[in-house]
Amino acid sequence: MKINKKTIYLILLGFSLTLSINAQEGKINVTQDSDIDKLLEYKKDIKTSKTYTIQVYNSTDPDKAKREKSNFLNSYNEWKVEIVWNTPNYKVWVGNFATRLEADRAWVKIRKKYMNANVIQPRLDK
Repeated sequence: MKINKKTIYLILLGFSLTLSINAQEGKINVTQDSDIDKLLEYKKDIKTSKTYTIQVYNSTDPDKAKREKSNFLNSYNEWKVEIVWNTPNYKVWVGNFATRLEADRAWVKIRKKYMNANVIQPRLDK
C-alpha cells in the first residue's frame, strides 16, 4: 500500500486543526432584585396556608346549584362564588378568606338569607 504526499498533507492538516480546537469557557452572573426572594416566600406561604370559605348550598342536582349560585350573586356580589363538585354533591362555596375572623364576619351577613350556611376549611389538593 502506497501513501502519496497529498494524503500525508491532508492527514497532517486535519491533525493540526484538531489540536487548535478548544471548548469555549464562560461565566454567567445572574443578578436579581432581592424582592423576588421575598415574593417567592410569600407565594409559598399562601399556597400552604389554610383558607376558609362559606358553604351556602349543597345538592346532587347541578342545575339547582347553578340556580342557587345565581340567587346568591343577586343578593351578595362582594365575594367570589364557585360551584365545587365533590361526588355526588354540588356545593356552592363563597369567598376565599385568609383568616377565620374574616370568614365569620362574612358568615354573619350571609346567614341572614342562608340559615344553613357554614364556615368550612377545605383541603388544599392543588
